[in-house]
Amino acid sequence: MLDTPVFASAAVAAPHRLASEAGRAVLAEGGNAIEAMVAMAATIAVVYPHMNGIGGDGFWLVHEPGGRLHGIEACGPAGSLATIEHYRGKGYDAIPARGPEAALTVAGAVGGWQLALELSRALGGRMPLSDLLMDAIGHCREGYAVSASELANKPNELEALKAAPGFLSTFWIDGAPPKPGTRRRPEALGAALDQLGHAGLDDFYRGDVGREIAADLERIGAPITRTDLTRYQARSVVPLKLKLPGLTVANLPPPTQGLASLMILGIFERLGEARLDSFEHHHGLIEATKRAFAIRDRYVTDPVELDHPPADFLTDAALMREAAAVDMKRAAKLPLSHGDGDTIWMGAIDGKGLAVSYIQSIYWEYGSGCVLPMTGIHWQNRGVSFSLDRNASNPLRPGRKPFHTLNPALARFDDERVLPYGAMGGDGQPQFQAQILTRYRAGQNLATAVDAPRWLFGKTWGAGSTSLKFESRFDPSLLERLDAAGHPVEESGLAYCEGFGHAGMLVKHAKGHVEAVHDPRSDGDSRGI
Repeated sequence: MLDTPVFASAAVAAPHRLASEAGRAVLAEGGNAIEAMVAMAATIAVVYPHMNGIGGDGFWLVHEPGGRLHGIEACGPAGSLATIEHYRGKGYDAIPARGPEAALTVAGAVGGWQLALELSRALGGRMPLSDLLMDAIGHCREGYAVSASELANKPNELEALKAAPGFLSTFWIDGAPPKPGTRRRPEALGAALDQLGHAGLDDFYRGDVGREIAADLERIGAPITRTDLTRYQARSVVPLKLKLPGLTVANLPPPTQGLASLMILGIFERLGEARLDSFEHHHGLIEATKRAFAIRDRYVTDPVELDHPPADFLTDAALMREAAAVDMKRAAKLPLSHGDGDTIWMGAIDGKGLAVSYIQSIYWEYGSGCVLPMTGIHWQNRGVSFSLDRNASNPLRPGRKPFHTLNPALARFDDERVLPYGAMGGDGQPQFQAQILTRYRAGQNLATAVDAPRWLFGKTWGAGSTSLKFESRFDPSLLERLDAAGHPVEESGLAYCEGFGHAGMLVKHAKGHVEAVHDPRSDGDSRGI
Protein backbone atom coordinates (compact mmCIF):
# COMPACT_ATOMS: atom_id res chain seq x y z
CA MET A 1 0.00 0.00 0.00
CA LEU A 2 3.04 2.28 0.40
CA ASP A 3 2.71 5.15 -2.07
CA THR A 4 5.70 6.14 -4.17
CA PRO A 5 6.37 9.85 -3.70
CA VAL A 6 6.65 12.18 -6.68
CA PHE A 7 9.99 13.88 -7.30
CA ALA A 8 9.46 16.87 -9.58
CA SER A 9 9.96 20.60 -10.11
CA ALA A 10 6.34 21.20 -9.06
CA ALA A 11 3.71 18.90 -7.62
CA VAL A 12 0.25 18.47 -6.15
CA ALA A 13 -1.36 15.95 -3.80
CA ALA A 14 -5.06 15.19 -3.37
CA PRO A 15 -7.33 12.40 -2.06
CA HIS A 16 -8.85 11.80 -5.51
CA ARG A 17 -6.85 11.18 -8.68
CA LEU A 18 -9.07 13.38 -10.83
CA ALA A 19 -8.37 16.31 -8.51
CA SER A 20 -4.61 15.78 -8.56
CA GLU A 21 -4.72 15.47 -12.34
CA ALA A 22 -6.61 18.79 -12.58
CA GLY A 23 -3.91 20.46 -10.47
CA ARG A 24 -1.07 18.88 -12.42
CA ALA A 25 -2.61 20.07 -15.68
CA VAL A 26 -2.74 23.67 -14.43
CA LEU A 27 0.91 23.52 -13.35
CA ALA A 28 1.82 22.09 -16.76
CA GLU A 29 0.07 25.05 -18.44
CA GLY A 30 2.16 27.50 -16.43
CA GLY A 31 -0.35 28.14 -13.66
CA ASN A 32 0.83 28.72 -10.12
CA ALA A 33 0.07 26.69 -6.99
CA ILE A 34 -2.97 28.79 -6.03
CA GLU A 35 -4.50 28.38 -9.49
CA ALA A 36 -3.77 24.66 -9.38
CA MET A 37 -5.49 24.44 -6.01
CA VAL A 38 -8.64 26.18 -7.23
CA ALA A 39 -8.84 23.68 -10.11
CA MET A 40 -8.35 20.84 -7.62
CA ALA A 41 -10.89 22.28 -5.18
CA ALA A 42 -13.54 22.57 -7.88
CA THR A 43 -12.87 19.09 -9.22
CA ILE A 44 -12.92 17.35 -5.87
CA ALA A 45 -16.12 19.21 -4.96
CA VAL A 46 -17.70 17.29 -7.85
CA VAL A 47 -16.13 13.84 -7.61
CA TYR A 48 -15.89 13.44 -3.79
CA PRO A 49 -19.31 14.76 -2.69
CA HIS A 50 -19.47 12.77 0.54
CA MET A 51 -16.36 14.62 1.74
CA ASN A 52 -16.80 18.18 0.47
CA GLY A 53 -18.59 20.49 -1.95
CA ILE A 54 -19.05 24.12 -2.96
CA GLY A 55 -21.85 24.27 -0.40
CA GLY A 56 -19.19 24.06 2.31
CA ASP A 57 -16.23 25.97 3.75
CA GLY A 58 -12.48 26.14 3.17
CA PHE A 59 -9.24 27.41 4.72
CA TRP A 60 -5.95 28.36 3.05
CA LEU A 61 -2.31 28.70 4.04
CA VAL A 62 -0.15 30.15 1.26
CA HIS A 63 3.63 30.44 1.58
CA GLU A 64 5.45 32.75 -0.82
CA PRO A 65 8.97 31.84 -1.95
CA GLY A 66 10.34 34.79 0.02
CA GLY A 67 8.82 33.50 3.25
CA ARG A 68 5.67 35.61 3.55
CA LEU A 69 2.72 33.61 4.82
CA HIS A 70 -0.95 34.26 4.05
CA GLY A 71 -4.02 32.82 5.74
CA ILE A 72 -7.54 32.81 4.29
CA GLU A 73 -10.61 32.08 6.41
CA ALA A 74 -13.48 31.06 4.15
CA CYS A 75 -16.16 29.91 6.57
CA GLY A 76 -19.67 31.26 6.67
CA PRO A 77 -21.69 32.47 9.64
CA ALA A 78 -25.08 31.34 10.86
CA GLY A 79 -27.99 32.65 8.79
CA SER A 80 -30.11 35.53 10.01
CA LEU A 81 -33.05 33.20 10.73
CA ALA A 82 -30.93 30.74 12.74
CA THR A 83 -31.79 31.68 16.30
CA ILE A 84 -32.03 29.66 19.48
CA GLU A 85 -35.68 30.66 19.69
CA HIS A 86 -36.28 29.28 16.18
CA TYR A 87 -35.02 25.82 17.17
CA ARG A 88 -36.45 25.78 20.68
CA GLY A 89 -39.80 26.82 19.27
CA LYS A 90 -39.77 23.69 17.09
CA GLY A 91 -39.05 21.49 20.06
CA TYR A 92 -35.33 20.90 19.43
CA ASP A 93 -32.90 20.41 22.31
CA ALA A 94 -30.00 20.45 19.84
CA ILE A 95 -29.55 21.45 16.22
CA PRO A 96 -30.53 18.53 13.97
CA ALA A 97 -27.64 17.06 12.01
CA ARG A 98 -29.52 16.53 8.73
CA GLY A 99 -32.10 18.30 6.64
CA PRO A 100 -32.94 21.99 6.08
CA GLU A 101 -32.58 22.92 9.76
CA ALA A 102 -28.98 21.65 9.61
CA ALA A 103 -28.22 23.83 6.57
CA LEU A 104 -27.88 26.93 8.69
CA THR A 105 -24.50 28.50 7.80
CA VAL A 106 -23.44 30.34 4.65
CA ALA A 107 -21.06 28.37 2.43
CA GLY A 108 -17.67 30.11 2.37
CA ALA A 109 -15.49 27.92 0.12
CA VAL A 110 -16.15 29.77 -3.15
CA GLY A 111 -15.47 33.10 -1.45
CA GLY A 112 -12.14 31.65 -0.37
CA TRP A 113 -11.31 30.67 -3.95
CA GLN A 114 -12.09 34.24 -4.96
CA LEU A 115 -9.80 35.78 -2.33
CA ALA A 116 -7.04 33.27 -3.10
CA LEU A 117 -7.19 34.13 -6.81
CA GLU A 118 -6.85 37.82 -5.96
CA LEU A 119 -3.63 36.92 -4.15
CA SER A 120 -2.63 34.78 -7.12
CA ARG A 121 -3.02 37.71 -9.51
CA ALA A 122 -0.94 39.90 -7.21
CA LEU A 123 1.78 37.25 -7.47
CA GLY A 124 1.59 37.05 -11.26
CA GLY A 125 -1.13 34.43 -11.82
CA ARG A 126 -2.92 34.89 -15.12
CA MET A 127 -4.96 31.77 -15.87
CA PRO A 128 -8.64 32.43 -16.72
CA LEU A 129 -11.15 31.21 -14.15
CA SER A 130 -13.04 29.30 -16.85
CA ASP A 131 -9.89 27.25 -17.50
CA LEU A 132 -9.50 26.46 -13.80
CA LEU A 133 -13.07 25.18 -13.58
CA MET A 134 -12.94 23.31 -16.88
CA ASP A 135 -12.13 19.85 -15.48
CA ALA A 136 -14.81 20.08 -12.80
CA ILE A 137 -17.42 21.13 -15.35
CA GLY A 138 -16.34 18.33 -17.68
CA HIS A 139 -16.84 15.70 -14.98
CA CYS A 140 -20.33 17.07 -14.33
CA ARG A 141 -21.28 16.91 -17.99
CA GLU A 142 -19.57 13.68 -18.97
CA GLY A 143 -20.01 11.86 -15.68
CA TYR A 144 -17.55 10.37 -13.21
CA ALA A 145 -17.23 7.01 -11.49
CA VAL A 146 -18.39 6.95 -7.88
CA SER A 147 -15.25 6.57 -5.76
CA ALA A 148 -14.31 3.59 -3.63
CA SER A 149 -14.37 5.84 -0.57
CA GLU A 150 -17.95 6.91 -1.25
CA LEU A 151 -19.07 3.35 -1.99
CA ALA A 152 -17.65 2.18 1.35
CA ASN A 153 -19.00 5.13 3.33
CA LYS A 154 -21.59 4.44 6.03
CA PRO A 155 -23.19 7.80 6.84
CA ASN A 156 -24.30 8.77 10.32
CA GLU A 157 -28.04 9.32 10.90
CA LEU A 158 -28.81 7.61 7.62
CA GLU A 159 -32.61 7.80 7.78
CA ALA A 160 -32.53 11.55 8.38
CA LEU A 161 -30.00 11.90 5.57
CA LYS A 162 -32.25 10.01 3.17
CA ALA A 163 -35.13 12.30 4.11
CA ALA A 164 -33.15 15.46 3.29
CA PRO A 165 -34.52 17.23 0.20
CA GLY A 166 -32.72 16.12 -2.92
CA PHE A 167 -30.39 13.58 -1.33
CA LEU A 168 -31.79 10.33 -2.72
CA SER A 169 -32.40 11.63 -6.23
CA THR A 170 -28.87 13.02 -6.42
CA PHE A 171 -26.69 10.42 -4.74
CA TRP A 172 -28.64 7.13 -4.75
CA ILE A 173 -30.25 5.16 -7.56
CA ASP A 174 -33.84 3.94 -7.25
CA GLY A 175 -33.66 4.35 -3.48
CA ALA A 176 -30.47 2.27 -3.13
CA PRO A 177 -26.82 3.26 -2.62
CA PRO A 178 -24.62 3.31 -5.72
CA LYS A 179 -22.77 0.14 -6.65
CA PRO A 180 -19.22 -0.32 -7.99
CA GLY A 181 -19.05 0.97 -11.54
CA THR A 182 -21.85 3.50 -11.06
CA ARG A 183 -21.30 6.76 -12.89
CA ARG A 184 -22.87 10.01 -11.77
CA ARG A 185 -23.54 13.10 -13.90
CA PRO A 186 -24.54 16.18 -11.81
CA GLU A 187 -25.54 18.41 -14.70
CA ALA A 188 -27.14 21.16 -12.58
CA LEU A 189 -23.91 21.52 -10.60
CA GLY A 190 -21.97 21.67 -13.86
CA ALA A 191 -24.21 24.46 -15.11
CA ALA A 192 -23.66 26.42 -11.88
CA LEU A 193 -19.89 26.02 -12.16
CA ASP A 194 -20.04 27.06 -15.81
CA GLN A 195 -21.94 30.20 -14.83
CA LEU A 196 -19.31 30.98 -12.18
CA GLY A 197 -16.57 30.43 -14.74
CA HIS A 198 -18.02 33.08 -17.03
CA ALA A 199 -19.59 35.53 -14.56
CA GLY A 200 -16.95 35.25 -11.82
CA LEU A 201 -16.96 33.67 -8.39
CA ASP A 202 -18.75 36.65 -6.86
CA ASP A 203 -21.85 35.42 -8.71
CA PHE A 204 -22.14 32.66 -6.10
CA TYR A 205 -23.15 35.26 -3.52
CA ARG A 206 -24.33 38.35 -5.37
CA GLY A 207 -25.35 37.21 -8.85
CA ASP A 208 -27.57 34.74 -10.66
CA VAL A 209 -26.19 31.67 -8.88
CA GLY A 210 -26.66 33.42 -5.55
CA ARG A 211 -30.29 34.20 -6.36
CA GLU A 212 -30.95 30.57 -7.25
CA ILE A 213 -29.23 29.36 -4.09
CA ALA A 214 -31.25 31.73 -1.92
CA ALA A 215 -34.53 30.76 -3.58
CA ASP A 216 -33.85 27.06 -3.06
CA LEU A 217 -32.78 27.54 0.56
CA GLU A 218 -35.98 29.47 1.25
CA ARG A 219 -38.05 26.83 -0.55
CA ILE A 220 -36.74 23.96 1.62
CA GLY A 221 -36.97 26.02 4.83
CA ALA A 222 -33.27 26.55 5.62
CA PRO A 223 -32.61 29.61 7.86
CA ILE A 224 -30.28 31.38 5.38
CA THR A 225 -31.53 34.38 3.41
CA ARG A 226 -30.49 36.14 0.21
CA THR A 227 -29.11 38.98 2.34
CA ASP A 228 -26.92 36.54 4.26
CA LEU A 229 -25.33 35.48 0.98
CA THR A 230 -24.83 39.01 -0.37
CA ARG A 231 -23.12 40.10 2.85
CA TYR A 232 -20.59 37.28 2.88
CA GLN A 233 -16.88 37.85 2.24
CA ALA A 234 -13.96 35.52 2.92
CA ARG A 235 -11.21 37.27 4.85
CA SER A 236 -7.45 37.32 5.16
CA VAL A 237 -6.16 36.30 8.58
CA VAL A 238 -2.77 36.25 10.30
CA PRO A 239 -1.67 32.62 10.74
CA LEU A 240 -0.62 31.28 14.13
CA LYS A 241 3.03 30.19 14.36
CA LEU A 242 5.01 27.97 16.69
CA LYS A 243 8.81 27.80 16.73
CA LEU A 244 10.24 24.35 17.33
CA PRO A 245 13.88 23.25 17.12
CA GLY A 246 14.80 23.36 13.44
CA LEU A 247 11.46 24.56 12.08
CA THR A 248 8.48 26.87 12.44
CA VAL A 249 4.99 25.42 12.13
CA ALA A 250 1.99 27.48 11.04
CA ASN A 251 -1.75 26.97 11.20
CA LEU A 252 -4.90 29.07 11.23
CA PRO A 253 -6.43 30.89 14.23
CA PRO A 254 -9.99 30.46 15.59
CA PRO A 255 -12.63 29.55 14.66
CA THR A 256 -10.42 26.66 13.47
CA GLN A 257 -8.76 24.18 15.80
CA GLY A 258 -5.36 25.17 14.39
CA LEU A 259 -4.41 26.27 17.91
CA ALA A 260 -4.85 22.69 19.16
CA SER A 261 -2.72 21.32 16.32
CA LEU A 262 0.15 23.64 17.25
CA MET A 263 -0.27 23.06 20.99
CA ILE A 264 0.06 19.28 20.55
CA LEU A 265 3.42 19.78 18.86
CA GLY A 266 4.56 22.36 21.41
CA ILE A 267 3.61 20.27 24.44
CA PHE A 268 5.12 17.12 22.93
CA GLU A 269 8.42 18.94 22.28
CA ARG A 270 8.62 19.86 25.97
CA LEU A 271 8.07 16.31 27.21
CA GLY A 272 11.63 15.35 26.33
CA GLU A 273 13.24 13.33 23.59
CA ALA A 274 11.32 10.28 22.43
CA ARG A 275 12.50 7.54 20.08
CA LEU A 276 10.30 7.06 17.01
CA ASP A 277 7.47 4.58 17.67
CA SER A 278 8.45 4.17 21.31
CA PHE A 279 5.96 4.20 24.16
CA GLU A 280 7.14 7.72 25.01
CA HIS A 281 6.51 8.90 21.44
CA HIS A 282 2.89 7.79 21.23
CA HIS A 283 1.98 8.26 24.89
CA GLY A 284 3.42 11.78 24.74
CA LEU A 285 1.40 12.71 21.66
CA ILE A 286 -1.79 11.24 23.12
CA GLU A 287 -1.43 13.12 26.38
CA ALA A 288 -0.51 16.33 24.55
CA THR A 289 -3.70 15.89 22.52
CA LYS A 290 -5.78 15.70 25.69
CA ARG A 291 -4.24 18.87 27.10
CA ALA A 292 -4.62 20.77 23.81
CA PHE A 293 -8.22 19.68 23.30
CA ALA A 294 -9.20 20.77 26.81
CA ILE A 295 -8.05 24.30 25.99
CA ARG A 296 -9.56 24.15 22.50
CA ASP A 297 -12.97 23.15 23.82
CA ARG A 298 -12.94 25.93 26.40
CA TYR A 299 -11.59 28.84 24.38
CA VAL A 300 -11.85 28.34 20.59
CA THR A 301 -14.89 30.06 19.16
CA ASP A 302 -15.85 32.86 16.75
CA PRO A 303 -12.75 35.10 16.61
CA VAL A 304 -14.72 38.20 17.64
CA GLU A 305 -15.88 36.36 20.79
CA LEU A 306 -12.49 35.14 22.07
CA ASP A 307 -11.69 35.53 25.77
CA HIS A 308 -7.93 35.13 25.28
CA PRO A 309 -5.56 35.80 22.36
CA PRO A 310 -4.71 32.37 20.88
CA ALA A 311 -1.00 33.20 20.84
CA ASP A 312 -1.07 33.29 24.66
CA PHE A 313 -1.43 29.51 24.65
CA LEU A 314 1.64 29.10 22.42
CA THR A 315 4.16 30.86 24.64
CA ASP A 316 6.98 28.82 26.14
CA ALA A 317 5.56 29.34 29.63
CA ALA A 318 2.08 28.16 28.63
CA LEU A 319 3.36 25.08 26.82
CA MET A 320 5.75 24.21 29.67
CA ARG A 321 2.84 24.46 32.11
CA GLU A 322 0.80 22.03 30.03
CA ALA A 323 3.73 19.66 29.59
CA ALA A 324 4.39 19.67 33.34
CA ALA A 325 0.85 18.37 33.88
CA VAL A 326 1.55 15.27 31.77
CA ASP A 327 2.42 12.04 33.57
CA MET A 328 4.80 10.21 31.24
CA LYS A 329 3.93 6.86 32.82
CA ARG A 330 0.14 7.02 33.16
CA ALA A 331 -2.75 8.08 30.94
CA ALA A 332 -4.81 11.03 32.12
CA LYS A 333 -8.57 10.63 32.24
CA LEU A 334 -10.01 13.64 30.50
CA PRO A 335 -13.46 14.06 28.96
CA LEU A 336 -13.42 15.15 25.35
CA SER A 337 -16.06 16.52 23.06
CA HIS A 338 -16.36 14.57 19.83
CA GLY A 339 -16.41 15.99 16.33
CA ASP A 340 -16.97 13.77 13.33
CA GLY A 341 -15.93 15.18 10.02
CA ASP A 342 -15.63 14.24 6.37
CA THR A 343 -13.17 16.57 4.75
CA ILE A 344 -10.44 16.81 2.12
CA TRP A 345 -6.91 18.20 2.50
CA MET A 346 -4.81 19.01 -0.56
CA GLY A 347 -1.41 20.57 -1.20
CA ALA A 348 0.40 22.20 -4.11
CA ILE A 349 3.89 23.62 -4.74
CA ASP A 350 4.78 25.26 -8.05
CA GLY A 351 8.12 25.63 -9.79
CA LYS A 352 8.80 29.04 -8.23
CA GLY A 353 8.25 27.68 -4.72
CA LEU A 354 4.77 29.08 -4.02
CA ALA A 355 3.25 26.53 -1.62
CA VAL A 356 -0.39 25.95 -0.63
CA SER A 357 -1.98 23.94 2.16
CA TYR A 358 -5.76 23.81 1.71
CA ILE A 359 -8.70 22.12 3.39
CA GLN A 360 -12.36 22.05 2.26
CA SER A 361 -15.37 20.40 3.85
CA ILE A 362 -19.12 20.11 4.30
CA TYR A 363 -18.57 18.65 7.83
CA TRP A 364 -20.44 15.31 8.09
CA GLU A 365 -20.58 12.99 5.09
CA TYR A 366 -22.82 14.75 2.52
CA GLY A 367 -23.26 17.65 5.00
CA SER A 368 -26.90 18.43 5.71
CA GLY A 369 -27.87 16.10 2.86
CA CYS A 370 -29.87 18.90 1.24
CA VAL A 371 -29.28 19.31 -2.51
CA LEU A 372 -30.48 22.57 -4.05
CA PRO A 373 -32.28 21.64 -7.28
CA MET A 374 -31.52 24.68 -9.43
CA THR A 375 -27.76 24.57 -8.83
CA GLY A 376 -27.16 20.96 -7.75
CA ILE A 377 -25.21 22.19 -4.72
CA HIS A 378 -25.36 20.10 -1.55
CA TRP A 379 -25.15 22.21 1.59
CA GLN A 380 -22.98 21.73 4.65
CA ASN A 381 -24.11 21.05 8.23
CA ARG A 382 -21.22 22.83 9.95
CA GLY A 383 -23.74 24.67 12.12
CA VAL A 384 -24.41 21.55 14.20
CA SER A 385 -21.34 22.53 16.21
CA PHE A 386 -23.36 25.42 17.66
CA SER A 387 -25.11 24.95 20.99
CA LEU A 388 -28.68 25.95 21.85
CA ASP A 389 -27.42 26.79 25.35
CA ARG A 390 -26.77 30.53 25.59
CA ASN A 391 -24.03 29.93 28.18
CA ALA A 392 -22.06 27.46 26.05
CA SER A 393 -18.72 28.38 24.49
CA ASN A 394 -20.27 28.31 21.00
CA PRO A 395 -23.93 29.36 21.32
CA LEU A 396 -26.01 29.80 18.18
CA ARG A 397 -26.60 33.37 17.07
CA PRO A 398 -27.23 34.85 13.60
CA GLY A 399 -23.97 36.07 12.11
CA ARG A 400 -21.82 34.00 14.46
CA LYS A 401 -19.21 31.63 13.01
CA PRO A 402 -19.21 28.04 14.24
CA PHE A 403 -16.25 26.15 15.68
CA HIS A 404 -14.27 24.50 12.88
CA THR A 405 -12.34 21.26 12.96
CA LEU A 406 -10.77 22.29 9.63
CA ASN A 407 -7.14 23.40 9.84
CA PRO A 408 -4.44 23.36 7.15
CA ALA A 409 -0.81 23.13 8.32
CA LEU A 410 2.53 24.22 6.91
CA ALA A 411 6.08 24.00 8.25
CA ARG A 412 9.17 25.94 7.25
CA PHE A 413 12.46 24.33 8.26
CA ASP A 414 15.56 26.30 9.16
CA ASP A 415 17.31 24.68 6.17
CA GLU A 416 14.65 26.36 3.94
CA ARG A 417 12.52 23.29 3.27
CA VAL A 418 8.83 24.23 3.02
CA LEU A 419 6.32 21.53 3.95
CA PRO A 420 2.55 21.90 3.40
CA TYR A 421 0.79 19.02 5.17
CA GLY A 422 -2.58 18.07 6.60
CA ALA A 423 -5.31 15.50 7.04
CA MET A 424 -9.05 15.09 7.14
CA GLY A 425 -10.94 13.57 10.04
CA GLY A 426 -12.70 15.97 12.43
CA ASP A 427 -11.09 15.70 15.88
CA GLY A 428 -8.52 13.42 14.28
CA GLN A 429 -7.00 16.18 12.16
CA PRO A 430 -4.60 17.57 14.81
CA GLN A 431 -3.72 14.04 15.92
CA PHE A 432 -2.94 12.82 12.40
CA GLN A 433 -0.98 15.99 11.63
CA ALA A 434 1.16 15.44 14.72
CA GLN A 435 1.81 11.80 13.88
CA ILE A 436 2.94 12.39 10.29
CA LEU A 437 5.03 15.47 11.13
CA THR A 438 6.84 13.87 14.07
CA ARG A 439 7.61 10.87 11.88
CA TYR A 440 9.04 13.08 9.15
CA ARG A 441 11.09 15.07 11.67
CA ALA A 442 12.44 11.81 13.07
CA GLY A 443 13.86 10.90 9.67
CA GLN A 444 11.15 8.95 7.87
CA ASN A 445 10.56 9.90 4.24
CA LEU A 446 7.22 11.37 3.15
CA ALA A 447 5.73 8.11 1.89
CA THR A 448 6.66 6.15 5.02
CA ALA A 449 5.43 8.89 7.35
CA VAL A 450 2.03 9.06 5.62
CA ASP A 451 1.72 5.29 5.14
CA ALA A 452 2.64 4.35 8.74
CA PRO A 453 -0.16 3.06 11.01
CA ARG A 454 -2.07 5.70 12.95
CA TRP A 455 -4.14 5.98 16.09
CA LEU A 456 -7.07 8.17 17.07
CA PHE A 457 -8.12 9.21 20.55
CA GLY A 458 -11.87 9.75 20.58
CA LYS A 459 -14.54 8.41 18.28
CA THR A 460 -14.28 7.25 14.70
CA TRP A 461 -17.28 7.57 12.37
CA GLY A 462 -20.26 5.62 13.59
CA ALA A 463 -18.44 4.27 16.68
CA GLY A 464 -20.10 4.75 20.02
CA SER A 465 -17.04 4.21 22.18
CA THR A 466 -14.48 6.76 23.29
CA SER A 467 -11.20 4.92 23.16
CA LEU A 468 -7.72 4.92 21.75
CA LYS A 469 -8.18 3.20 18.39
CA PHE A 470 -5.29 1.71 16.42
CA GLU A 471 -4.75 0.40 12.94
CA SER A 472 -3.54 -3.19 13.04
CA ARG A 473 0.06 -2.65 11.97
CA PHE A 474 1.39 -1.43 15.34
CA ASP A 475 3.84 -3.51 17.36
CA PRO A 476 1.71 -5.54 19.85
CA SER A 477 4.22 -4.82 22.63
CA LEU A 478 3.57 -1.07 22.22
CA LEU A 479 -0.17 -1.61 22.58
CA GLU A 480 0.42 -3.72 25.68
CA ARG A 481 2.47 -0.93 27.28
CA LEU A 482 -0.14 1.68 26.43
CA ASP A 483 -2.87 -0.53 27.84
CA ALA A 484 -0.88 -1.07 31.02
CA ALA A 485 -0.47 2.71 31.36
CA GLY A 486 -4.25 3.12 31.43
CA HIS A 487 -5.01 3.96 27.81
CA PRO A 488 -8.34 2.53 26.55
CA VAL A 489 -6.72 0.61 23.69
CA GLU A 490 -8.99 -0.68 20.94
CA GLU A 491 -7.65 -2.29 17.76
CA SER A 492 -9.57 -1.58 14.56
CA GLY A 493 -8.57 -4.88 12.98
CA LEU A 494 -7.74 -3.07 9.74
CA ALA A 495 -4.29 -2.36 8.35
CA TYR A 496 -5.48 0.73 6.46
CA CYS A 497 -8.69 2.42 7.58
CA GLU A 498 -10.27 5.62 6.26
CA GLY A 499 -11.38 6.41 9.80
CA PHE A 500 -7.75 7.27 10.55
CA GLY A 501 -7.74 10.06 8.03
CA HIS A 502 -6.56 10.92 4.56
CA ALA A 503 -3.22 12.67 5.00
CA GLY A 504 -0.79 14.27 2.59
CA MET A 505 2.58 16.00 2.58
CA LEU A 506 4.67 17.93 0.07
CA VAL A 507 8.13 19.40 0.58
CA LYS A 508 10.06 21.96 -1.43
CA HIS A 509 13.77 21.42 -0.84
CA ALA A 510 16.31 24.24 -0.71
CA LYS A 511 17.90 22.93 -3.92
CA GLY A 512 14.58 23.36 -5.72
CA HIS A 513 13.03 19.94 -6.24
CA VAL A 514 9.65 18.98 -4.80
CA GLU A 515 8.51 15.73 -3.19
CA ALA A 516 4.84 14.92 -2.73
CA VAL A 517 2.75 12.03 -1.44
CA HIS A 518 -0.88 11.36 -0.62
CA ASP A 519 -2.53 8.77 1.57
CA PRO A 520 -3.03 5.15 0.46
CA ARG A 521 -6.23 5.25 2.56
CA SER A 522 -7.79 7.60 0.00
CA ASP A 523 -8.60 7.47 -3.72
CA GLY A 524 -5.88 9.97 -4.47
CA ASP A 525 -2.23 10.37 -5.31
CA SER A 526 0.48 12.94 -5.94
CA ARG A 527 1.47 14.19 -9.37
CA GLY A 528 4.23 16.43 -10.65
CA ILE A 529 5.78 18.05 -13.68
